[in-house]
Amino acid sequence: MGEMHYNLAGRIVVVTGGGAGIGLGIVKVLAGQGARVVMAECNSAGHEVAADLRKANLDVRCVPCDVSDPQSIAELFSLVAREYGGVDGLVNNAGLTIHEDFLEASLENWQRMINTNLRSVFLCTQHAARLMKDAGRGAIVNLSSNHAGASMEGFEGYAATKGGICAMTRAMAWSLGQYGIRVNSLSPGLTLTDHIGQLMQDRPQLQRFYPSLHATRRINAPEDVGQIAAFLISDASIGLTGADLLADNGLSAHLFNRHED
Repeated sequence: MGEMHYNLAGRIVVVTGGGAGIGLGIVKVLAGQGARVVMAECNSAGHEVAADLRKANLDVRCVPCDVSDPQSIAELFSLVAREYGGVDGLVNNAGLTIHEDFLEASLENWQRMINTNLRSVFLCTQHAARLMKDAGRGAIVNLSSNHAGASMEGFEGYAATKGGICAMTRAMAWSLGQYGIRVNSLSPGLTLTDHIGQLMQDRPQLQRFYPSLHATRRINAPEDVGQIAAFLISDASIGLTGADLLADNGLSAHLFNRHED
């Protein structure tokens, strides 16, 4: 995907779970477009990631945050308010995927996904919107998934949380639109993260099978998703709120699964 350019110079954007995978792709694109990015990350390696990005002249700071902990979220936005004076954008990216047999699925794992994937979006958006309200503007992007519309066996908890994100986004758009705050969801599909790349390396047959599932015969890189997030944060998407952008290269538009030898 060719790189698009949006005017994000000086904008303060919080990205949760920005230390790896799709989140890191989003952080790189936003910072590359001039945003001052606060990368909220529970992984201790996030500080090293942020330091490497700063060496590339990108304005990225890692702030430790466990989005499954309401107190940790409150402390994150207290720091942002105190040290940045406000926030212009929020990308609720942090999430947890647990795949398990439905009949054996545990309540503990269900609750973990609810707290990490769904409750965190509610709380982070609430904190960010309170700061944005004072400025009379803001943009929020909630990372959902194509599992919100079509899922697979064993992903009941994950699909429920991602579907909930899309539904909650529509309500948030109306609750916050009066304050000049736009809220949209972004639903990626299979994305070439390090984990997926390793799977394809370990199982060469996947190198043909995974692309064959997509209309474009390609899989998004994290930075491809980052480009769409940057668009939604920027004023280029001023007419969009309460929308869900499905970014899965046509995978969920196909009626039957493809099987190629």
